[in-house]
Amino acid sequence: MITANQAHLRSWIPVPEHSDFPIQNIPFGIIKLEGKSPRVATRIGDSVIDLFELYKLGYFESLTFDAMDFDASFLNSLMKKGKLAVRELRNSISSLFQSDNSLLRDKMEVHGSFLYSLDSVEMLLPIQIGDYTDFYSSKEHATNVGVMFRDPANALLPNWLWIPVGYHGRASSVVVSGTPFHRPKGQIKPNDDEDPIFSASRQIDFELEMGFVTFDGKALGDSISIAEADDYIFGLCLFNDWSARDIQKWEYVPLGPFLAKNFVSTMSAWIVTLDALQPFRVESPIQSPEVLAYLAGSGKDSYDINLQVAIATESNEETEICQSNFKYMYWTMAQQLAHHTVNGCNVRVGDLMGSGTISGPTEGSYGSMLELAWKGTKPLTLADGSQRRFILDGDTVVMRGYCQNASIRIGFGEVKGKLLPAK
Repeated sequence: MITANQAHLRSWIPVPEHSDFPIQNIPFGIIKLEGKSPRVATRIGDSVIDLFELYKLGYFESLTFDAMDFDASFLNSLMKKGKLAVRELRNSISSLFQSDNSLLRDKMEVHGSFLYSLDSVEMLLPIQIGDYTDFYSSKEHATNVGVMFRDPANALLPNWLWIPVGYHGRASSVVVSGTPFHRPKGQIKPNDDEDPIFSASRQIDFELEMGFVTFDGKALGDSISIAEADDYIFGLCLFNDWSARDIQKWEYVPLGPFLAKNFVSTMSAWIVTLDALQPFRVESPIQSPEVLAYLAGSGKDSYDINLQVAIATESNEETEICQSNFKYMYWTMAQQLAHHTVNGCNVRVGDLMGSGTISGPTEGSYGSMLELAWKGTKPLTLADGSQRRFILDGDTVVMRGYCQNASIRIGFGEVKGKLLPAK
């Protein structure tokens, strides 16, 4: 039973109004404190809780975890214990910090050993990512791209409505929110009738995505069924899968993106467990033609996650340019994982799956500059009066996401990245 999800719960830790991190969230991340090793943490409101210190104080003795699961640079060791163990850990943390539980609340003398303000800690990359797969699962996004670059009457390729299309990305260049990066270089073809040139990309774009992280899967040769998929998903994060559109346009035929995508991807620092998101499950989009049997889900495998994208200029003035929602995705996480493993591919603890760009049905819900500015033909005007066709040096892209119902709000914080000039 997921007791940590009960909507009536309140914490003795202050939680600001409209916070993404009430006691019902209890996400997981990795923090670095001055003079201490990296360790596993959670967050309530604007307070960060050092779980290694709580372990040393004896509060998790009844659970299956040991010291190295919390005194760790990544969440992988903790995740190795599996879904039920993590569920019990969330339940235990929830119990400790409930407003009517005096066990820890009234021991003021130990609070300073495990409780920190958010601005006093450094957030690190939460997962040691073994493999990273990116999908292409938004029907609206795939249609928009097909209209722009192919025959508008046949925007979707023949296989798109039958399989969750994906490709293997580069795990080594996934970074945590707040990490700046340099404009990439590669081959571009400014004019169709001329030879390509080597240049810094002129068309840097964001891609609004969600990522999900896996527990250990099954042995090589075995498959994860769609009914089992939830048992192998640890949690979700905000994900910006940056793209160099001009490099991508020249290189993607016949095998897909390469240099256009492997220079950097940015993930949020907190992983929100799939358990915490259960109150926000919603009906999945109707799929036509009917999918093959191994992809047939429950019909309620999507999640209602509000998403926003803003561009901040060097003056730190933000302009919101997109509002979308994860529920628009045509192919669900369960379908993605089932398809990924149906051939016997083994997923491992800490593998990362990107949703693919999340675009909705209206222009304001498109999840990339390629679509919002329609290949540069409809530039966006920012709050300071400047225009953007793509991302400029000095720009910071900020993505935010949260779920909300009448009782609670569960969020992811933000994922941000600043584009620096090419080296």
